[in-house]
Amino acid sequence: MTIFYKVRNNLYVNLTNRCPCACTFCLRQTRDHMENSGSLWLDHEPSFEEVLNDLKNFRLSDYNEVVFCGFGEPTEALDILLETARYIKSRFSNPIRINTNGLGNLINGRDIAPLLSGLIDTVSISLNTPDARSYHQLVRSRFGDISFQAMLDFAKECTKYVPNVVMTTVDTTISKEEEAQCGRICEQLGVTYRIRPWED
Repeated sequence: MTIFYKVRNNLYVNLTNRCPCACTFCLRQTRDHMENSGSLWLDHEPSFEEVLNDLKNFRLSDYNEVVFCGFGEPTEALDILLETARYIKSRFSNPIRINTNGLGNLINGRDIAPLLSGLIDTVSISLNTPDARSYHQLVRSRFGDISFQAMLDFAKECTKYVPNVVMTTVDTTISKEEEAQCGRICEQLGVTYRIRPWED
């Protein structure tokens, strides 16, 4: 069962296969791995003890960053995520990032942004599109139409607790005009806008 895996020079953490979205572009529809990770489909969600046991197989000094991102939405396994981040922060110097769909507050039924304070250095949120209608068509969240605004609210709230908040769209998937609109949204929220390359 793959919990930790390497992508480029970062160490990724795969804690859950659960996700409230069924994104039309999701990589897990067409593959079961990333680079040389082995299958990222988990037999079960790992306990904190299982996470620590797997972490022993990796030397943290070899990696630039630790990234919570696997085949599910990391905030679906919030308690283990926070416990793991706390452990790594207390012993290693690697920056810690969460790659998320930004729906963690809806998933957990509460504002989770304050829990990230002092543990997470970067939150990267998939903005995807500049408006709620196209977002829902693309992401197909089980939370429905409230998802887009909830994602924006989460990004804004994270700026109070996390040093770097980034929102992303994928290159070539939206128009230049839509990218400009996304840039303005990010400016209003006080977050960084990043256009990331398409991966197939």
